Amino acid sequence: MAKRTFEESSKEGGLHHRLAQLAGEWEGTTKTWFEPDKLADESPWRGTLRLVAGGRFVLHEYEGAMQGKPLSGVALYGYHLDPDRFEMAWADNFHTGTSIMYFKGANEGRGFNVLGSYEAPSGPPWGWRTEIQQPAPDQLIITHYNITPDGQEAKGVETVYRRKR
Repeated sequence: MAKRTFEESSKEGGLHHRLAQLAGEWEGTTKTWFEPDKLADESPWRGTLRLVAGGRFVLHEYEGAMQGKPLSGVALYGYHLDPDRFEMAWADNFHTGTSIMYFKGANEGRGFNVLGSYEAPSGPPWGWRTEIQQPAPDQLIITHYNITPDGQEAKGVETVYRRKR
């Protein structure tokens, strides 16, 4: 069976076409939890998602606040045709410090879902899972889950965007 091409993936119903639907100016609210079920912050958020590299990737630039301090960052979202997986690189001035976090996730047909990890101050690395859902053309939900070394998962950050008009 022949591999799919980028041109095929960019057509209606293709995964690159679905990624392209994320492009636009967005605003909303971001909630952050440092402990399960204990909300630590809720702040207004703004983001711009735009196609780059001929529509092969989506660059997400965002800004908001964390406990009253300015927060900004970037994420690069993509779909890698050959291994049939989503990929992401993420960095900001709060969550990732001075590192770039890398993620991969199988195409499971349920939206964008990727898994990465980060070094803990001591002990084994922790996991970080990101889900991107677009339940309606003008709504975007980006949810991040913190995963302990023993596999316990808890919501860490959730951004609920609405498309700016």
